[in-house]
Amino acid sequence: MGTFKLPKTHFSPPQKTLCAFSTWEKAQLLQFLLQFLKLKCFRLTKKHNLKIPFNGCKCLLERMIKMSSPMVALEFYLEILDSGALIDGLCKECRLDDASRLFNEMCDRGLVPNGVTFTTLINGQCKNGRVDLALEIYQQMVTKALKADLVLYNTLVNGFCKGGYFREARKLVGEMTKRGLRPDKFTYTTLLDGSCKEGDLELGLEMKKEMEKEGIQLDNVAFTAIISGLCRDGKIVDAERTLREMLRAGLKPDDGTYTMVMDGFCKKGDVKMGFKLLKEMQSDGHIPGVITYNVLMNGLCKQGQMKNADMLLNAMLNLGVVPDDITYNILLEGHCRHGKLGDFHNVKTEMGLVSDYASYISLLNELSKASKIIKRDDF
Repeated sequence: MGTFKLPKTHFSPPQKTLCAFSTWEKAQLLQFLLQFLKLKCFRLTKKHNLKIPFNGCKCLLERMIKMSSPMVALEFYLEILDSGALIDGLCKECRLDDASRLFNEMCDRGLVPNGVTFTTLINGQCKNGRVDLALEIYQQMVTKALKADLVLYNTLVNGFCKGGYFREARKLVGEMTKRGLRPDKFTYTTLLDGSCKEGDLELGLEMKKEMEKEGIQLDNVAFTAIISGLCRDGKIVDAERTLREMLRAGLKPDDGTYTMVMDGFCKKGDVKMGFKLLKEMQSDGHIPGVITYNVLMNGLCKQGQMKNADMLLNAMLNLGVVPDDITYNILLEGHCRHGKLGDFHNVKTEMGLVSDYASYISLLNELSKASKIIKRDDF
């Protein structure tokens, strides 16, 4: 391998010209010159058939992209043929149109992108909700007889589920199975979570059975999705049973999961069970927030247990949980509905609760129903 010398340059700007630039401008000019020299060096290494360090190429490509120089990066790409790094950089910068143009340019020049490049572009499209374009790119990959791996299929399945295309997602899972790829924990969990969120609890439970059959342990995402679906369908006993199963598996439900089940029991009129779950939640190290307390307070007020509701408010405040507008309106509606408006006024004054517009509307509605007249100034 022969040695070579960099071409001489006679560029020497006058001192007055340099002085005219500010410190920031000098720094920018220096950065540009360094980038220019690096680019020249890479071209010379290619001309003399020298080895080009991949990391160096990738670093320079990413630097160009961050400097918003797609045309320079594209020219550089055509010199060193490192499309994957550039497409990856464009996708990370959410410049999917530029990434797609580069991909198409690559195909037009007769260059066949590898599986990593396809996966990178498909992942970028899916993350930005452009599932239709991701599917088109996948079809191109199939046409070019490139084998999709589990990572690519999972990327597509996740994109389809987030976009609400569950039928297409299931077809893909069937297709990957035919190609000899077994769905993994991510595949099943994605389908389970998506189907439950879409309201297809039956499919979610089917995925749960499949996971158990394959010996795959459900995680927090999977259990929470099923519990949410069961609560939405009013199957609270099953939801509580699934919560117990989750705990036996050594997983810790979050506040939202506990609160969903509490809310389900309270709506069914079983406030006692709601408080039982609250105690379990606290003994497990959780500090319930205002949403959890609002759920229990609403359950008490619906049953006319206003003294217990006021006591719960006291407990909230003692624990440092600040009531919100919803707390106020729940108490107001409960006291109005059960004819104990004076008690609410006392609690309001003692606790320093502040009325909002929604509270006044709620108050007027309840007073109208009771055919009572009261001065607004009292509230």
